[in-house]
This record gives sequence, C-alpha cells and structure tokens, in this order.
Amino acid sequence: MPVIDPTARVASGAVIGDDVAIGPFCVVGPRAVLGAGCRLIAHVHIMGRTTVGARTVIYPFASLGTPPQSTRYRGGDTALTIGADCDLRESVTMNAGTEDGGGVTTVGDRGFFMANSHVAHDCRVGNDVVFANCATLGGHCEVGDSVVIGGLSAVHQFTRVGSFAMIGGVCGVRGDVIPFGLANGDYARLEGLNIVGMKRRKFPRERIHAVRRAYQKLFLDPGRFADRLEQAAREFADDETVMQIITFIRDGHHRPLCRPDQSREE
Repeated sequence: MPVIDPTARVASGAVIGDDVAIGPFCVVGPRAVLGAGCRLIAHVHIMGRTTVGARTVIYPFASLGTPPQSTRYRGGDTALTIGADCDLRESVTMNAGTEDGGGVTTVGDRGFFMANSHVAHDCRVGNDVVFANCATLGGHCEVGDSVVIGGLSAVHQFTRVGSFAMIGGVCGVRGDVIPFGLANGDYARLEGLNIVGMKRRKFPRERIHAVRRAYQKLFLDPGRFADRLEQAAREFADDETVMQIITFIRDGHHRPLCRPDQSREE
C-alpha cells in the first residue's frame, strides 16, 4: 500500500498505485495518477490531468502538469503523460498540452531528466532520453528515442530531434536534427554522426558504415540537396537505418534542416 508522509497533501480523487511513496510537503492534485512504485522524494508538485508511469522517481521541487506557458491556451482540459522508470531530478518542469497542439504532452519510458530541465506544452519525447541540466524544449517539439541533449541547450518550438541524435552543451537548436546526428555550436550546426551512441546501442558495423556513406552523400557531396536526397533514397532503399534519416528529412515542414553549413539551407 502507499506510504504518504503526514505533511504531504494528496487530494481526494487522485489515483495512487501500490507501493507509491510520497515524501514530505508534496502536493498531488485531484486528477493525478501515480503508477505503482513511484517515489516522490519531497516538495514535489503535481497538478492537472497528469499521469506518471510505474517506478518513476521525482526529486524535490519538480513541478508537473502545470498549465502550458502559451498565450493561446484557453483553459482547456489538457494533459501530461510521463512513462515508466523515469528519473526526474530537482526542479524539473513539464507542462500540460494546449487545445491547438493535440492537448497532451507525452514523455516516454526510462527518461533521465537532470536538474532544471524543461519539457514544454505539446512536446512528444521518446524513450531512453537524457536531458542534462537546464536542457529546455520549446512547445510542440518532437524528440525521438535515445536522444541526448546537453546542458543549457534550448530547442526552438516545433523543432524535431531524430532518434539517437546528440545535442552538445549550450546550443540553440533552430533546425531539425537528423536521426543519429551530432549537433553542436552556439546556433547548432550538424557536426557529423553520433557514432559513439550507435556503438553503445550495439548497432552492427555494417549499419554504421552505411549511415556514414549516406551522410557523406547527403551533406558533403556536391550538387543540389534535393537531388542528393533522392539518390541516397535509391541507393540505400534496403537499409532501414539510412531510410530512417531519409524519411525524417522528407517529413519535415515546420523548421529548416540543421546542416553542417547553415548558409546552404534551401
């Protein structure tokens, strides 16, 4: 059964799973749902229609499910959903969605969110991500699985970061970062591929070599980018890893593509 510190305030209507531990001075609102085995260390604030997955641990001064920081929000019944086995460190903030953005902010499983990191309204964040201290997402961002975002980096609203990408520290990310990409710089530029991340995730050597060849063709060979994209799609049609990059590029529509040389954007 749950263990709730006597100084905590858990509203009537909140759904508290088995073996949940709620520490001193936490506040849990009436529409919150805490999965089995969650731990709220102390001074955690959860409000709105917020669901937290099983075994997620939340540290002091985290604030979850607060209304979106958007001038277009009209007070609608929007939500925040956080997956299982996440680790939310001190002062992490995550906002609920807006009516115009689908109404739900979603965070996947096994995410590690370091102190003061922020997930804004209507974002979709995948599984196994790492947000370093003060990493920040603007509204409507899409972050794939196994992405790492460095400390003090900020991702512009509506920007996409593909799976297995890595963003360096102190970056302003204004363009979509391809899957497996490595972006760095004050205004982030594509500096290559996250080969270290691919090796850690046990990608086969032939897959890594294929992604390297595709990156060369897409971003470093001469000619129009649109032509190079179609050539790469034909050449690597049978390689699902490269096609993940091709599909990501083709699906872009809100933000420009982050490239090695931003002046070459089309």
